[in-house]
Amino acid sequence: MTSPFFLVFLFSCLLTQNVDANPNYIEALFKSLLFFQGQRSGYLPTDQQLSWRDSSGLSDGSLANVDLTGGYYDAGDNVKFNFPMAFTTTMLSWSTLEYGAQMGPHFQNVSRVNIRWATDYLLKCATATPGKLYVGVGDPNADHKCWERPEGMDTPRTVYSVSSSNPGSDVAAETAAALAAASMVFREVDSEYSLLLLATAKNMMEFAIKYRGNYSDSLSSSVCPFYCSYSGYKDELMWGAAWLLKATDELSYENFIKSLGGGDRTDIFNWDNKYAGAYLLLSQPALVNNDSNFEQYKKEAESFVCKILPNSPSSSTHYTQGGLMYKLPQSNLQHVTAITFLLTTYAKYMKATQHINSAIVNPDTLISLSKQQVDYILGENPIKMSYMVGFGSSFPMRIHHSASSLPSQVLLSKPFNCTEGFQFYHTQNPNPNILTGAIVGGPDKNDEYPDKRDNYIHSEPATYINAPFVGPLAYFASRGSA
Repeated sequence: MTSPFFLVFLFSCLLTQNVDANPNYIEALFKSLLFFQGQRSGYLPTDQQLSWRDSSGLSDGSLANVDLTGGYYDAGDNVKFNFPMAFTTTMLSWSTLEYGAQMGPHFQNVSRVNIRWATDYLLKCATATPGKLYVGVGDPNADHKCWERPEGMDTPRTVYSVSSSNPGSDVAAETAAALAAASMVFREVDSEYSLLLLATAKNMMEFAIKYRGNYSDSLSSSVCPFYCSYSGYKDELMWGAAWLLKATDELSYENFIKSLGGGDRTDIFNWDNKYAGAYLLLSQPALVNNDSNFEQYKKEAESFVCKILPNSPSSSTHYTQGGLMYKLPQSNLQHVTAITFLLTTYAKYMKATQHINSAIVNPDTLISLSKQQVDYILGENPIKMSYMVGFGSSFPMRIHHSASSLPSQVLLSKPFNCTEGFQFYHTQNPNPNILTGAIVGGPDKNDEYPDKRDNYIHSEPATYINAPFVGPLAYFASRGSA
């Protein structure tokens, strides 16, 4: 529970952090972490601060005779997809590992609580049935035909899994990455839990390597449009092995990564395509420790950066008139936050050894671009709209999020059924419950934002938008008004 002392401390920070036009990064960090409480599934604790949410999904896993309660609803609906949830966990862990010092003890603890809410669930999925990994709960097609709060949902809680006969290297390797990254977060504060996470991560990675295949091929075609991998599974194998190498320093993972050969020279990073993240993670030994064994990954990381920087000859990234990185129409901010994390982190590695590639690729340039993206999301944009709910004087009021848009469970004598909730979906009224800290999909290519609940490509928040944003927020919060 947040202590009164911390609330006084936070309030003083909010008043004194910035004397210029910078957004208040400490407030944004606080709210970006609080957001995850609004996405919780399972039994909620007594210190739940977003009180309009309650326990939900309490029978999850029962159709397979296992306990799969807990975890997060990834976005605005009531389905638990492990592929993006595991990526969320990996990125929240990376944010905490990389920027824990900048976060300070309180925010570190809040972040660990958020991470553990996911890893406790992922451990259940990985260990409930030998030889099987559960990868999701809830029928997405049935769910999307309804508009219900998770506390009162009556849609099928279908259980999905992969196994040796129905492999899923992508989701298994991402699960391994999440557990390995989290094991380092807990290493100094809960060694027993850390060892459990690491042991399970190793098992998941072995499973991913031994039984090759895309998990989308193991699921029904009706499920596949939702969070199936379109980049194949090689990037997840590299990503998962990179995190296990970082967690264990075992040569076998380095050798496995090399056996994969080169990957795509991508200009994107998200829950599906992990190449850029893997390159950057693997570049750290070359940049910081001058380890020539990882030189090729430093080159790949710099190639990625050059595709992002607007003044680079090899840039393939479009920017809006207002300065926002623009990758894809649907949920564009998921790409912006993830790429901004990589830019900030690569700059950090470069600064550690005063490494400068050229006049274009240098740490100050990367930090400047990262700050531009962070500030844009927090309201420094043509329409002066903060894309973080509850931050600033103008923010999205009609987000595509069922629990936020429907009256709180405590106010209802009985929950709305599948279709009754659509009266709140179609209304022009603001959502009654503020999902504090949620970052929505964002504006279009013209810097315009239609604040409409049914325009989900712009108005839907997601855990994998917030998770990578935590790192840059902590970085800029630590710099004050500089």
